[in-house]
Amino acid sequence: MTVKINTNSGIIEISNETIATIVGGAATEIFGVVGMASKKQIRDNLNAILRREDYSKGVIVREEANGIAVDVYVVVSYGTKISEVSKNIQERVKYNLENQLSISANSVNVFVQGVRVLSE
Repeated sequence: MTVKINTNSGIIEISNETIATIVGGAATEIFGVVGMASKKQIRDNLNAILRREDYSKGVIVREEANGIAVDVYVVVSYGTKISEVSKNIQERVKYNLENQLSISANSVNVFVQGVRVLSE
């Protein structure tokens, strides 16, 4: 599936994988996010074996009538305020989608799949 944007010069098609990569990159920049939680085990395990960086891991993009809906699955650091981290993810993802791809997200749903204690 792709998102199509009509311009004066023609049509721009952006794949859901590209959108997921932008979303994953935005989410991992947030303080308190330790990593993304996998929702597609087989593909993500193959990428790990091949040592590929995969920012789309833990991101599901769904097309809606007048935009997209994004589900982000993350693991957060112990001791951070989960509600603040989640709110920051939502704001950063919406901002990056609008500024980098000119796509509006109807909803950005954050699912915290775990809390990791970081040892020093």
